[in-house]
Amino acid sequence: MMKKRISWKQCAAATTLVFAVACGTQKQSTSKADKALAQSFDKGFADAGAQYKILMKDLPADKFPKTYFPTTAKHEYSGSGWWCSGFYPGTLLYTFEQTKDEALYKEAMRILEPLKKEQFNKSTHDLGFMMFCSFGNANRLQPKPEYKEILINSAKSLCTRFDPKVGCIKSWDSKKPEFLVIIDNMMNLELLFWATEATGDSSYYKIAVTHANTTIKNHFRPDYSSYHVINYNPETGAVQQKRTAQGAADESAWARGQAWGLYGFTVMYRATKDKQYLDQANHIARYILSHPNLPADKVPYWDFNAPGLPNALRDASAAAIMASALLELQGYVEPAQSKEYFGVAEAMLRSLSSPAYKAAPGANGGFLIEHCVGHLPAKSEVDVPLTYADYYYVEAMKRYKDLAK
Repeated sequence: MMKKRISWKQCAAATTLVFAVACGTQKQSTSKADKALAQSFDKGFADAGAQYKILMKDLPADKFPKTYFPTTAKHEYSGSGWWCSGFYPGTLLYTFEQTKDEALYKEAMRILEPLKKEQFNKSTHDLGFMMFCSFGNANRLQPKPEYKEILINSAKSLCTRFDPKVGCIKSWDSKKPEFLVIIDNMMNLELLFWATEATGDSSYYKIAVTHANTTIKNHFRPDYSSYHVINYNPETGAVQQKRTAQGAADESAWARGQAWGLYGFTVMYRATKDKQYLDQANHIARYILSHPNLPADKVPYWDFNAPGLPNALRDASAAAIMASALLELQGYVEPAQSKEYFGVAEAMLRSLSSPAYKAAPGANGGFLIEHCVGHLPAKSEVDVPLTYADYYYVEAMKRYKDLAK
């Protein structure tokens, strides 16, 4: 990758608050946090520590928690190359930060070792999830040259999947003449902004912006709901197909996909201060918050257009991602809008912290959040806990606590 230097002034403007806000710190809210709710999250983090000690107890060496099946009381684990591998150490680090429980930090350090090698993994677009949620948090808590090197190498690996003809980072590899990009990929751009801040090399920044602009152009419908997958022609960059692989139908609004877009474009605005990204995040938020199928407890169905409503399954992971995103987004908008976003995020957190979604102590195989949906059409990870639900739930709790200070 050819390096182009930019000034530190440009770099700072380009990456304002990338690290601080990414890892949970947000500026003072114009909305008033509920002190009692914020204080209750102290117990929430203590509960998280207790649950994750259960989760770590029987974790095989060099394996990462993936999910747990309550009906059979069986865990499912993955290797370090699975896209969710960074969430377990990330949740441990967030929880350690709040509880100061050294056992959690020790376990995070242990599991980071088998994850290191993924810095050179060029076969996945998920290096932001895998490496920034893990090593990014580790570096934030205790900066080390080794962590910086790992994160820079991870960003370099991610950039190898960028095609300037398409204007995107490839998500899924395919043997067919197609270039597949999913909305989830917006979440991996944060790593590239960090890399520009850390190195002064604007190439990472430019790739992130190009990917985001192409996504705005092709991923969204007129109502600002998002397709899951865009199939580009790798030779011309033209769109060949628009579909929704993990949702109810190609034209449906898969809930977690909407959450990824909301969070991703909020990060884009934070990193660039370009109003088009704030506008896009607001449009996505408006679609979600005003949707007639958003339940009263603000935990969405797995798809906003799921068959069988109102008896369709919920996806608590989507609510956790949305809550965390809204707690950041509310800090960038006008007071009335801020109050609305804050209120919905607060409602989501109250729901997720209730017995309806938060596991009882010792239950759920050690995971925190219940009732998530991974890939219902493939009958995979249906109504089970998922590591990213836990990660974004604890991130949202931390963000709320920070706003209450």
